[in-house]
Amino acid sequence: MKLNMKSIRPFIGAQNYDLSRNFYKDLGFEEVVLEPKLSLFQKQEIAFYLQDYYAKDWIDNTMIFVEVESVEEFWNDLLALNLTEKYENVRLTPVRALEWGRECFVHDPSGILWHFGQFVK
Repeated sequence: MKLNMKSIRPFIGAQNYDLSRNFYKDLGFEEVVLEPKLSLFQKQEIAFYLQDYYAKDWIDNTMIFVEVESVEEFWNDLLALNLTEKYENVRLTPVRALEWGRECFVHDPSGILWHFGQFVK
């Protein structure tokens, strides 16, 4: 089978759609409103759909991994955004070293867990 894939764009939900939209814009993503309850968020080659839909079991089990060039630089930029002061449920977990590389974590306002990592070369 010859299948030329170009991107992957997961759908994620939001407990408070407008709050989550603001959070992702603060995180540096650009929003493209597609419908009243659906937006595309993108930054460079990374993109995902945010929808105004919340199912606790789904959100509590959603994790997304994003590879970054330098996890330490990303972490420092993250801290400068003061996200935990702006958003009540947002949690940040500092960089940790693992066998495969280094990563830090961000829980968005709904509880979705984002991994930002750098692989060992």
